[in-house]
Amino acid sequence: MSRSLAEWLAYQEGTHPREIALGLDRVRTVWQAMGAPRPAPLVITVGGTNGKGSTVAFLEGMLRAAGYRVGCYTSPHLLRYNERVRIEGEDATDEALVAAFERIEAARGAIPQTYFEFGTLAAIDLMARAALDIAVIEVGLGGRLDAVNIVDADVAVITTIDLDHQDWLGGDRDSIGREKAGIARAGRPAVIGERSPPAGLVQALRGIGADVVANGTAFSVRRMEGDPVWQWSHRDGTLLDLPYPRLDAPVQVDNAATAIAAIHALGARVDVNPGAIRHALTGVRVPGRLQRVAEHPLTLVDVGHNPQAARALAAWLDATPRTGRVRAVYGALADKDVGGVIEALVDRVDQWYLAGLDRDTPRGLPAAALAGSLAAVAPKAAGRAFADVASAWTAARAEAGEDDVLLLFGSFFVAAAALSHRT
Repeated sequence: MSRSLAEWLAYQEGTHPREIALGLDRVRTVWQAMGAPRPAPLVITVGGTNGKGSTVAFLEGMLRAAGYRVGCYTSPHLLRYNERVRIEGEDATDEALVAAFERIEAARGAIPQTYFEFGTLAAIDLMARAALDIAVIEVGLGGRLDAVNIVDADVAVITTIDLDHQDWLGGDRDSIGREKAGIARAGRPAVIGERSPPAGLVQALRGIGADVVANGTAFSVRRMEGDPVWQWSHRDGTLLDLPYPRLDAPVQVDNAATAIAAIHALGARVDVNPGAIRHALTGVRVPGRLQRVAEHPLTLVDVGHNPQAARALAAWLDATPRTGRVRAVYGALADKDVGGVIEALVDRVDQWYLAGLDRDTPRGLPAAALAGSLAAVAPKAAGRAFADVASAWTAARAEAGEDDVLLLFGSFFVAAAALSHRT
């Protein structure tokens, strides 16, 4: 009897003894047993610490606006597993995913696969069957040993580098950058979205023999104060006047610029006119990226979960006029730099509502641990602990005035809870 999608996902959680098991040998062997399908004639792989999901969305929007058939693979999902695989803008159906999992199961034999490896193979399989022009694939964790790296990218993108997943990737930005550089290939473009990348990333890309396309060197962004447009320019003389992205936060300009640079790096293999780029900038939205879910008080949901993402939230708060207080519902996983996140935002947040995530996942921090971190970083900060996101949000809404800003952030689990229960 065929399993449902929910049954398949539950099954996959038990086919490998570890939730995360980096390495390409197992997944590559199964992929080869499936015929080593390439997801599309052209592949852009997007890695980095923050900005991956937004950059993928910009790429998808720009390429589709130019008339190309595009497939995307992203992770994790917010509300439904199906969100991880998009074909021509539509989430994969339960039936398509189940059929892909059945093909993977037939091919793998006794070779164990992690939950993520099953998902990666399913995405590749479904995209390969969809007659796409271009596939945009997001790295799950790291790069060099991430399952998506079985596919050779025509263009590799590394958005930003910050401290995250240190147990797997190393304890400093140079080490993490070297791991993320592993998605690049010799003789092919590697786009760096960060303006001040760690030396380890650049050295590793050059060691691979990639053609480094760096923000601030190969391409650049110019914001003009008071002007409704910004400029993207390339060292080859290309200059574009563009509208600001619909996606909020100042960092989204750099994410958009990185996507444009990746398309530009494909050269004559694609034809994406400025009109398609402008259309995507004003149309692309990504759930859980400063997503507005209410206006009075202004309520936003964001998946930012590390210090770099928290600094981006701080920059957005600094750039956003307001007259009320900032109230933050914050939840985190145990492997995150909670102190660094709090430190980045503590001067902007007037009241913290600390939400436990230990009921949502074994990796979730209880509220008491968050309270301890807040006290350690900012002993005078105002904060209260709640068992879960729902109770924290209920309290925040009850106390918020119409002119306040209510920010729910810190984890995909926070965003998922907020988007599932909004009223």
